[in-house]
Amino acid sequence: MRPSNWKAILAYTLCLLLAGCGAVPEDEPPAAIPEPGVPKQLQARQIIVALSERLQPQWTPIAQDLATQYRLRPVGKFPLTSIQVQCLVYQVPPDQPLEALVARLQRDPRVELVQTNRLFEGQQAAPGDPYAALTYGVKLLRADQAHRLSTGRGVTVAVIDTGAETQHPDLQGQVRETATFVEGGEASFDTDRHGTAVAGVIAARADGSGLAGVAPDARLTVAKACWYPDSANAKALCSSWTLAKAIDFVINHGVKVLNLSLGGRASDELLARLLAAAEQRGMVVVAATLEGRDEPGFPASLETVIPVMACDANGRIQAPRWRGPSFVAAAPGIEVVAPIPHSRHTLISGSSLAAAHVSGVVALLLQQTPDLTPRQIKTLLQATARPVANPPASADPVIGLVDACAALAQHAPGLTCH
Repeated sequence: MRPSNWKAILAYTLCLLLAGCGAVPEDEPPAAIPEPGVPKQLQARQIIVALSERLQPQWTPIAQDLATQYRLRPVGKFPLTSIQVQCLVYQVPPDQPLEALVARLQRDPRVELVQTNRLFEGQQAAPGDPYAALTYGVKLLRADQAHRLSTGRGVTVAVIDTGAETQHPDLQGQVRETATFVEGGEASFDTDRHGTAVAGVIAARADGSGLAGVAPDARLTVAKACWYPDSANAKALCSSWTLAKAIDFVINHGVKVLNLSLGGRASDELLARLLAAAEQRGMVVVAATLEGRDEPGFPASLETVIPVMACDANGRIQAPRWRGPSFVAAAPGIEVVAPIPHSRHTLISGSSLAAAHVSGVVALLLQQTPDLTPRQIKTLLQATARPVANPPASADPVIGLVDACAALAQHAPGLTCH
């Protein structure tokens, strides 16, 4: 090869390389961080950005510009029509501190709301004494006496949780509709222990196995928003992303009662807006409190929901370490017999089961008096609650054992409770 030809080829090659480099954007979003086996809505280092409906014509260019400007990788988007926003989900690269990024986005005038995609847990504990008194929940609440007047007929209760095995003998015919909001997790509901137990406590059929739910004629909407990270883990995990979509779904489907047997340590602005919208539309929200923690948890801390803690068959509670909310309902949640997948039953403990009992009582009240507002129901449950067996030394919060019969008797004087 002659020297002049060699120089020409080298110059041509350099031009190609430079042209190729110039075609790569300097602000290309960072590569995804793989988390094999984890549904995409529960993966680490995600943020949710909400855009106002007034910006709808610019949603697409804004989403693209946010990704470029802040070096984010788009991983999802979804509308929340009940609060009129479009949510964008981005993955944040490891070299960007999350808190600083969120603070920068909060100052962006195009952003209605921004937060991290937080995690929530189902409030279920491992079973203990296998000889505990069986099926005491309905009797302790005096819901069996209330059944003379109301069984929850015509009331739909939404269970946002894991799925629930719809073909379990206790639940056959009880589930009105199902929906799944966990992408990449177990698609079926056949192994979803937590949601099956919660659904059974609320509305198990008396002719299934003899274990009747608190509101056996209520109907269920089961929205799967939680996922088990592994088969040995009793705690199901949910995220702001999955829960927001599920809550928006049930609001738009006219559900009357929403059971949230789950909780997180930090407040969540997006979910708080959705739950405020739920209350404004007349939906009663029941939430489990955190057990053994220094705070009641979210969403139990919201004054718009009915927070619930667990008691045993004698009405005894574990005194909370936290103060507030102003009233906390106590309900059976220690060694409760509940259905689990594959047509079985087991003893389960936790405030998840306590919340399910209270959701059932709310369904009884709404069959009898459908025009009761969420605040009226919460006030009624507090006014008719019985003292727990071991009240805490502090009067804050006020804790009362829910009494279904006494609550119904307020609007039906002919109902006698004994």
